[in-house]
Formats: sequence, C-alpha cells, structure tokens
Amino acid sequence: MTETDVAVIGGGAAGLTAAIAAACGGAKTTVIEHTDRVGKKILATGNGKCNYTNALQGVSFYRGNDPAFVLPVLEQSGLAETLSFFRKLGIRPREKSGCYYPASGQASSVLDVLRMEADFRGVETVTSCEPRRLRRRGDIFFLEADKNTFLAKSLIFATGLLASPKTGSDGSAIPLIRRLGHHFVDVVPALVPLEGKQHFFKAVAGVRTPAAVALYVEKSAGCGKYEKAASDTGELQLTAYGISGIPVFQVSRYASRALAEKKQVYALLDFAPDCTDAELKEQIRGRFGAYAGRKTAGEAMIGLFDKKLNAVLLKEAGIGPSAGAGSVEAALQKKLCGVIRRLRVDVTATRGFEAAQVCAGGVDTREINAETMESRLVPGVFFAGEVVDIDGACGGYNLQWAWSSGTVAGRCAARRAGAAGMRRCMMHPEQP
Repeated sequence: MTETDVAVIGGGAAGLTAAIAAACGGAKTTVIEHTDRVGKKILATGNGKCNYTNALQGVSFYRGNDPAFVLPVLEQSGLAETLSFFRKLGIRPREKSGCYYPASGQASSVLDVLRMEADFRGVETVTSCEPRRLRRRGDIFFLEADKNTFLAKSLIFATGLLASPKTGSDGSAIPLIRRLGHHFVDVVPALVPLEGKQHFFKAVAGVRTPAAVALYVEKSAGCGKYEKAASDTGELQLTAYGISGIPVFQVSRYASRALAEKKQVYALLDFAPDCTDAELKEQIRGRFGAYAGRKTAGEAMIGLFDKKLNAVLLKEAGIGPSAGAGSVEAALQKKLCGVIRRLRVDVTATRGFEAAQVCAGGVDTREINAETMESRLVPGVFFAGEVVDIDGACGGYNLQWAWSSGTVAGRCAARRAGAAGMRRCMMHPEQP
C-alpha cells in the first residue's frame, strides 16, 4: 500500500504536467501508468517532431459542447507560460507558421525533459500498473490496482480516451470515472482520415495536392437537407480508401459526430482554392485552345495537377483523355471547371480510433469547475487533457490543452490535498 498526496492516473502529456505542478505545490505525487512507460503518445505528435503549441490562441481553436470552458484554464496557464516552462526545461522553440516545435526536431526531447523534471521534483512513477477499483473513505481515495493499492488525498484523471490505443489511450479508465457519477459526451474519433464510397480513390491513391475541403452534414438523420459544418484549406492526401491530410483532420470531428448520429455526410474538394471561377475558366479555355490541334485532352491537362488526378477529373467531367483538346466543347470545359472546384466525396466512415490523433467527447464539462479542473460531483477528483470534452484543432492545440489543464489540475489538487509550502519550480515563473 502506497500513501501519497496526489495520485495522477495516466502518464501522458497532461498527466506528467499535472504531476510536476502538484509536486511544485508541495505535494507528494505519484503517477500511475498502465503501459510499460510514460509519454508514448507524445512521441507520435507532429509526426515525431512534437508541435507543442501555437502562436495563435483563442476559443475558436477548441471544440466541445462548451468550447469557452477552456478560457479560465488558458488564462491561468496559456501560451506564454507554456513557452517559458519548456524553455526553462531546456527546450529551445522553433516557430514555423505559428506552430512551435523543439529546435531539436524530436518529440523525444519534450518527453525527456518532462521525465527529468518529474524525477527532479520527486514524483514517483509506477508503470505497467492497471487501476481496477476506486473507493473513498472520508477524505481519502483508495485506488486499487493490479500491483498495489494507492491512498491519496487528491486524484487526477489524465487518462485520455480512445484515440491511438497502442499508445495507452484505450478507455480503460472510463468505467472508474462513470462509477463516480460522471457523464460522458459521446466519444468519437477526431483528427482522423475519412473514408469515401467513390470508385476513383484507388486511381488517385498517393496524390498530395493543395485543396480546400468543405464538409456538409444532414440537418437531421434522413431528411436529405444538408448544411455546411466546417471547411479548411491545406495539403490534401488522396488515399485508396478516401481522403486525409490536415484539412481533412480539421473537419473530421464534425463528420464523426454526424455519422454517429446516423446522418449522411459528404465533402466537396476544391483543387483550385487560390483561383477565382473566372481565372480557372480562363486557364481551362487556354489549355483546350492553345495547340488544340496537336494535343489530346489528357496532354492539355499536364502541368495543372498530378497526372493521376488529371485523369480522374477528366473522367468525372465526361471527357475522354484521348479526345482532341480542340474538340472539347465549352459546355464540357465548364463541367470540368465544376469538377475541379466541387469534386464530391460521400463520406461513409472514419478510419476509427486507431487512426485518430484525438477524440471528440469526454467527461461533460458541466460537471467540472473550469477554474480548478475539479469535479463538481466528487471533491478531490480532478481532470486534465483529452479525457475532458475538449478537443483542439491541428497545430499544437491539443497539447496546449494538455499542458494548461494539467498545470491547473495539478496546482489545485495539491492545494486540495493540503500540501504545505510552494516549492521553487518552473511551473511558477513568478517565483525567483
């Protein structure tokens, strides 16, 4: 049996940050991680480079039933505090288009400094330890695990949800949280590729191209009337199963939620987002006019898009690639422009939690105090990170939420535990 002031369930980004903050608040702190090592998911962020925050911040970059829930948390620990914290730990920031990465270009650097800081602050880390049962006697929580029983004055759930289960986010803590009386907003994949039913995907698999993606969902299941849910522009990836890439990730949570509600979903792909309709029309007219007697329609498209994509666009417009360019009438040229600007993808599914970077949904924020991240139902229980019904856009926002919510939860959990004396710590830059 191990006695501690603050027990943190989950050793990911939010859990490690919460543990460091609690230890800096004078609390004896223990991290309980059910995989064989902490921080596995951090290593996968930013394609292994760890985009750990973003210069642009605000409620518009966060989603959930109540996105404004993030504001009191970010006011206490936001961008400036995150950059300062990691600088003091040794992470020199490198900024690219607003996204901050460690100058080393390695996500492992971020994990290493967090682990070192936790060790330095006296945080005990227990790995390969699966929580099984949670009881409370008076002001003490009894957390029974397969290896040990932990007695704690405060408890922080920083377990994640279901995204990337190989890294440890497998939902195993959800039953414990439910038994405390908490409710979950339905959990669905977010920042995830989407599957489409169109026949042409195998023909364009592997193509990467700039594009705008607009997502449309049914207003109600089966009504047949659609409304625009979200849109984004960036590098689109066409795959054998559908669409991927950052602009798809940015709209995917809305597709996930709609599909879970049995609504129909489709996306419109615009492969010329930087052109006006008039400019695109002129480009196509010129390609099918100049040297029209010498080129086929397929040859006329060379240089406009990837060859595989050109072939699909021509086919969808009803133009044979071997037809003479000069024989393509104005009506077909207009149809081709429409296909380029509005290629439809009927979305049938997401690629699931295994391919998702994060989840949408989680513990209902109405049951959490945004000033402290403490449960409104069970005093002494706190939440941090993805387990809460908050998810961020691509670009470092989910990690910023992990650092911010973890810091606030850790500080307040230490205070709730009655830990005496604030240690000098990177988490408290106001201290000398």
